[in-house]
Amino acid sequence: MTRVNDRIRAPKIRVVYGEGQQLGVMSTREALDKAKSVGLDLVEIAANADPPVCRIVDYGKYKYEQSKLKKTSKSKGPAKMKEVKFRVRTEEHDYNIKCARAEKFLDEGHKVRVQLQFRGRENAHRDIGFIVMDRVKNDLKGMAHVDMEPKLAGRAIGMVLSPLPEEKRERHFMLSHGELIHEDEAKDAEFDDDDDIEDGEEHEEGEE
Repeated sequence: MTRVNDRIRAPKIRVVYGEGQQLGVMSTREALDKAKSVGLDLVEIAANADPPVCRIVDYGKYKYEQSKLKKTSKSKGPAKMKEVKFRVRTEEHDYNIKCARAEKFLDEGHKVRVQLQFRGRENAHRDIGFIVMDRVKNDLKGMAHVDMEPKLAGRAIGMVLSPLPEEKRERHFMLSHGELIHEDEAKDAEFDDDDDIEDGEEHEEGEE
């Protein structure tokens, strides 16, 4: 991002006014005159484009807003792929804990890989595994949409969920010290991280 002056080399530039009004391609001199006529600056925002793109804005304000966006992006950090594991015969209490943990990860903006592993004789009843995964998908629909539908791979079924936009999220599994509580009581609830420590493994997004 640079402030354009009379020494810019490009004879022609594409000009945008304010937040998105397209003024078209014109000479640098003409663009500078337009900016000055409204008491604003001409700021180069895409130097490598053909022709370069410049915006007529208040340079100080524009620079401040770009700085804020950069800081916000850094503070959020890269999205991680979290993992929550179920069994064919997961007890109801454990099921609630696992769903609550999945909701927590989704609410933090992470994707969640849901895994259901078959053991021993369970391999003969894989249809039950899909029933469990469909239940998980339905129970988490207030927090996530499905990136990858339940899919059998070897002795496990996998599914990938992505968080809904923040304003559309609705949590149902709120826990305090491993116990399911009412949503209205959950403002100060915290998770017991000692429960089921195999859940919540981190993966870089896209990692298998």
